[in-house]
Amino acid sequence: SCSCSAPVSSGTVMESLEKQLICPICLEMFTKPVVILPCQHNLCRKCANDIFQTSNPYLSTRSGSTVTSGGRFRCPSCRHEVVLDRHGVYGLQRNLLVENIIDMYKQGSTRYTLKPEQPMCEEHEDEKINIYCVTCSAPTCSLCKVFGAHKDCEVAPLNDVFNKQKAELADCVSMLVGNNERIQAIVSQLEETCRAVDENGRRQKSKVCETFDHLFALLEEKKSEMTVRINAEQEEKLDYIRGLRRKYTEHLDGTAKLLETAIQTMDESEMALFLQTAKPLLLKIMEGSDTSHLDKVQHGYENMDHFTADFEHQGRALSNIDFIKRKQRLH
Repeated sequence: SCSCSAPVSSGTVMESLEKQLICPICLEMFTKPVVILPCQHNLCRKCANDIFQTSNPYLSTRSGSTVTSGGRFRCPSCRHEVVLDRHGVYGLQRNLLVENIIDMYKQGSTRYTLKPEQPMCEEHEDEKINIYCVTCSAPTCSLCKVFGAHKDCEVAPLNDVFNKQKAELADCVSMLVGNNERIQAIVSQLEETCRAVDENGRRQKSKVCETFDHLFALLEEKKSEMTVRINAEQEEKLDYIRGLRRKYTEHLDGTAKLLETAIQTMDESEMALFLQTAKPLLLKIMEGSDTSHLDKVQHGYENMDHFTADFEHQGRALSNIDFIKRKQRLH
């Protein structure tokens, strides 16, 4: 079915309207006055009176007029039973709207049935265009065929060419309507595809972001783990070196005091006093000069290069991150 209706000609509208204004009894256009039955169908009053008289023969006079009591009959359109009062069909309401439409229809139909003025030939002003030149594909007049520009051309009756080209145009219109329907279907499908692409793109971007966020979380977790290991060894070495430095500082303080005592002893001029203190002082100085009991920091102890991480493989893997290549399904 066509989604966009073709323009309706005025003649088609009038024909459709005329069908709605036909009385189901006399099959002619309603005549005034028009009455509305209780079932909302319309009848000419004369037709309504005729079927009323037929259905209620004992309630009519010789002249056909209705007497004192009412009667009943069935609507010819829907068979609904119509019950009338003592006024008979004259008690039914007139349908003024339908009567006005009939008046307008008659005026309109008169206007539309007027034949358009027939065009005249430009070369022969008194001649009507009444034939068609097939050779030149143009309507013309009889004099043009006999004496004028189309005397050597092939001509055809105007009516034949009119009917043929009108049929061709009708076929073209039908084809164009069909093409428009197909194009409209394609446009609708493209619009739906646009919406699907937009929705799918947003969904996949969300999934990619979620995947990378998960990867970032794993890297953060690994970084924290490796940093903790470096911090642990760093603190262990610092504690050892600080303790060793403290021992060497204490040893240095002790030897500084011995040095001060030794200098004071060197200034002693009394030999007996000097000899009393020199020997023990010499022993203390010898002990102070011995650092074998203090640990030595091995060469390269401060080095932390063993915590160097090699991310070359992982870097290549990250650089090669791409979307999954799905194999094309064979249909």
